Amino acid sequence: MTASLSAPGSSVMGRSAWLEPWLATLPAPSGPLEAVQVRGRRALREQPVPSSRQEDWRFTDLSLLQQLQQAPGAGDAAAAASAAALPPPAPGAFRLVLDGRSDPLDGVTLPEGLQALNPLEIGQGLGHTLAATGCEQHWPVELNHAAAGTLLALRVTARHSVRLELVSAAGAGLLPLRLLLVLEEKAALEVNQLLLAPGPGSISLVLEAHLARSARLHHGLVALGHPEAALLGHLALEQEPESSANLTAVSAGWGLARLEPRVLQVDGQAVTTLRGLQVVDGRQIADTHSHVRFNGPEGQLDQLHKVVAAGQGRSVFNGAVRVPREAQRTNAAQLSRSLLLSDRARIDTKPELEIVADDVKCAHGATVSSLQTDELFYLQSRGIGADQAAQLLQRAFCEEVLRELPAVARAWCPLEALQRQDGLA
Repeated sequence: MTASLSAPGSSVMGRSAWLEPWLATLPAPSGPLEAVQVRGRRALREQPVPSSRQEDWRFTDLSLLQQLQQAPGAGDAAAAASAAALPPPAPGAFRLVLDGRSDPLDGVTLPEGLQALNPLEIGQGLGHTLAATGCEQHWPVELNHAAAGTLLALRVTARHSVRLELVSAAGAGLLPLRLLLVLEEKAALEVNQLLLAPGPGSISLVLEAHLARSARLHHGLVALGHPEAALLGHLALEQEPESSANLTAVSAGWGLARLEPRVLQVDGQAVTTLRGLQVVDGRQIADTHSHVRFNGPEGQLDQLHKVVAAGQGRSVFNGAVRVPREAQRTNAAQLSRSLLLSDRARIDTKPELEIVADDVKCAHGATVSSLQTDELFYLQSRGIGADQAAQLLQRAFCEEVLRELPAVARAWCPLEALQRQDGLA
């Protein structure tokens, strides 16, 4: 089993083939995101659709997005059934269902410590973190700008601790989700976010979060999709000194899943933990492009990205860490580990460090391996069947990431569910 570093055949998609007809189906810009919609639609008409000719997209096939022409609302029954099948909210957690159409806060009484941002605050904050982390003009972000009609904009007030559950299920067409989170000084927020696509469809997620001094954010994202569904997500964070952010993302089942975590430590002295797990099978593609920048001294990063690839599944990981001269005494570690279950699966991994500061502790690495024969033999010699032994080793491999999810989010994706999602069991 080998990891391929070669580019696939070019899959350039003409903008006129599907994007213009889709843009024509969108309602006229209106509501609180009217200016954002206008800007996004203009940008999509001016920017080329990403293709394999671009370095950041050379392994990513966007052909699934052609289904955006499907009528919005088709397949909503299956999506609603998936959301309804979820267990009730965990004790002490506040759940919101984000459907991309209705105001998620309409008729809702927020718990203590959680407040809706007013229009002035939204105007000041929306797009700020995207610009600060360098992804304001990324094509998937502009796609979200063009379609998003609703916004979840919340503040966690100082010294309060809040648990939030966000649930979304896609039908046919595109489900655009836009979130803006502000954590005041010493505020703590646990976000358990579930994205479901029970059938063909697409989800676009853009999340911005600003963490004030000593704030704490724990975000667990579970994304369970369908082989004919696509997920495009940007998670942009700004961290003030002494804040801590833990982002853990688990995805399985998507024909295409592309996630881009973007983190800026504004003045250093913050802690960032990134965990990712991708499970791919068939001809699925899972693509992660992360970017972390330290703009001050004594920042910390601990990043671990894992992949289980079977069938003809393909995983892409590109992790960039920037340590400029002002970021002295930075301590950053980045590791990519991939498990190949098929000689037709492909892994493209590219951890990278750009270091200008001279007083740092920075390391990165990448490993690609298959299930070890001696480990399988050890388990089988103790009476465990071959299939069960393989599943136990997969569980051990995945557990290092799964255990980083908040308890509620982990309950949404036990390993058995991930294996069923991709036919690995």
